[in-house]
Amino acid sequence: MWSIIEQIFPYAIIFTIPLLITALGGLFSERSGIVNIALEGLMVIGAFSGALSIHFLSGVLDNHTLVLWLGLLAAIIAGMLFSILHAFASINLNADQIISGTAINLIATALTVFLARNMTGSGNIRISSGFSPSNVPFLSDIPVIGDLFFTKTYPTTWFVLVILFVSSFILYKTKFGLRLRSCGEFPQAAEAAGINVRRVRYSGVLISGAFAGLGGALIIVTQSGEFTGTVAGLGFLALASLIFGQWKPLGVLAATFFFGFASTIANVSQVIPELAVIPPILLKIFPYVVTLIALVIFSKSSQAPKAVGETFDSGKR
Repeated sequence: MWSIIEQIFPYAIIFTIPLLITALGGLFSERSGIVNIALEGLMVIGAFSGALSIHFLSGVLDNHTLVLWLGLLAAIIAGMLFSILHAFASINLNADQIISGTAINLIATALTVFLARNMTGSGNIRISSGFSPSNVPFLSDIPVIGDLFFTKTYPTTWFVLVILFVSSFILYKTKFGLRLRSCGEFPQAAEAAGINVRRVRYSGVLISGAFAGLGGALIIVTQSGEFTGTVAGLGFLALASLIFGQWKPLGVLAATFFFGFASTIANVSQVIPELAVIPPILLKIFPYVVTLIALVIFSKSSQAPKAVGETFDSGKR
């Protein structure tokens, strides 16, 4: 049993990281009061922008590591810019946030495949290579913990974990975090206190877009190595992780790792003899069944922001 866990664990972390940063983006948006089911579409935008940037920059720059980081930066910017559509529709036009997010999901897939075909001659964009995993010096030699957490890790893993803890600090220890949370709980009171609710909500949605775009690009540089026009529903899984994690950074970390581990079991089952005896179809549906069960169990104790999804008409004209 231990050998199975030891084999799966590094892959589970790799799968968890894009899920984590995307769910964290959703947390900022929903904490400000804006439901963002467009995470799936924003991940697709990020995956496309990252893959396209890396594809073209590889022929210009010799430093491949720099090219990969520039690709991630392009994905962050693209995700942020595309999320403005959702912010404008939800905040300025008071549109239904679910419909706005659904529209972005539909547009993102069609637009990126169309652009990929016209810019590269194919609906897919392949990169030559992504980041290479490595062991963390000294820490990987620690018994048990070293094999699980510090072996075959990517630099992006530590980058995202730093973002997680910085985000947690910002949410709970800074004025911006307090204002963001107040806009998601009671925007009328926040406005009465002199807070520009629209500006704060815009900030939440833009951060959400940046993180989701990064999450999409991380799939390209650490897992697939190719943009195919989809992220296989990871945006919706990130949304489920946000609910399961009760809209709290560390809760989201635990939830995304739980779902990441479940999905990894399904993906690597055929190369692990102990799991190969289980019918593949059961392992494929396992993470989604687990997601549904978790949502049913935790939905009654949900601690969602009280004003999330509600439109807000500012008294300031």
